[in-house]
Amino acid sequence: MDRLSGKVAVITGGCSGIGRAAVGRFVEEGARVLVADIQEEAGHELARTYQGHVRFHRCDVTHETDIAAVMATAADHWGGLDIVFNNAGAGGARAPIDEITGEEWDRTQALLLRSVALGIRHATTHMKARGRGAIVNTASIAGLQAGYSPIAYAVAKAGVIHLTKVAAAELARYAIRVNAICPGYILTNIFTASTGIAGETAERVKSELAKLAPHIQPVRTEGSPRHIADAAVFLASDEAEFVTGTHLVVDGGLTIGPRNAWDPGTPSPIREVIARAVKGQ
Repeated sequence: MDRLSGKVAVITGGCSGIGRAAVGRFVEEGARVLVADIQEEAGHELARTYQGHVRFHRCDVTHETDIAAVMATAADHWGGLDIVFNNAGAGGARAPIDEITGEEWDRTQALLLRSVALGIRHATTHMKARGRGAIVNTASIAGLQAGYSPIAYAVAKAGVIHLTKVAAAELARYAIRVNAICPGYILTNIFTASTGIAGETAERVKSELAKLAPHIQPVRTEGSPRHIADAAVFLASDEAEFVTGTHLVVDGGLTIGPRNAWDPGTPSPIREVIARAVKGQ
């Protein structure tokens, strides 16, 4: 397990959820990882857990100076920067388009889209010096279709998908690859944190969501942060050296099509109409 051996990586939002799983997987694969997050206690605990392999640097990704400092710290400490996983984020504003304020919109875009653009921008300074690099961005199936998230989040994630494509085009000349991952229904704290649910109620909600998870997509497996972390390892590794400017959907088949396409227990309304018409002939 050495697909990232000798590589230096930055993972934003690395203290919980998908980011936390990615830290573990990157270390397993031989990388040295700088964890960038606002959760200081959890960050220092990660550094102790993976002593010698992980460092923590406090970073609020809505602040450009924090992002630049994180990239420079990783490069200065380990002599370069090979991989950046722009993963930090949250649910953002939940208001619909006819109610959301400009301030709510801007905060969500700053957290979920602007931060990724600036992560790419400040990573490339060090990757160009290295002569190559791999950037992975966390997008979402919400950026592909309506119905999976509030509108501000969905638009930001759609932006991440297109940003990934155009950044890959611009950075190919420097041998820097840029790809995105579109997670589906992955059980993290985002479902409770974004709604203000906490404590015992949050734990109860997460337990119910865990029971629901295997039944909402074709693959009868609960989506976990580890599934996304595995995809990030692949895209960051040399195994994906011919992959750039694309998004990898990791959703258990959730976006394959309407439920009747994969669930025999859900009839197709169109087929039912046709069947009734045929019987009536």
